[in-house]
Amino acid sequence: MLPETCVAIERDTDIVTARQKGRELAAATGFSTTDQTLVATAISEMARNIVTHAERGEIVLVALDDSGRRGIMVVARDEGPGIADAELAMKDGYSTANSLGVGLPGARRLMDEFHLASTLGKGTTVTMKKWVR
Repeated sequence: MLPETCVAIERDTDIVTARQKGRELAAATGFSTTDQTLVATAISEMARNIVTHAERGEIVLVALDDSGRRGIMVVARDEGPGIADAELAMKDGYSTANSLGVGLPGARRLMDEFHLASTLGKGTTVTMKKWVR
């Protein structure tokens, strides 16, 4: 694995920073402009969830090179309250914050790989990957 960039997430301005860093890494990795936007949007959704539900956390960005297959991995991690029902949280329209409820399922659709791990009282980690086509 290549070096990683870590962006602490505590406020709205951190969401913008994480999004920009993700777009820059996606561009350097060889993603199209469209795919750079998809990666940045997925990062935004995860960072927004951290600010809204956990108050603080981090977004870790890693360029991937798997035998010449290039991509990006985004890990969104927090030590917030956790998700009581992960299956329900992945359904479009479900929200505990009076939002549209498209964050988690939307990010899953934008990326090629998506894994959610959450423990009540301990926090949530979302790991997403997108591969250059």
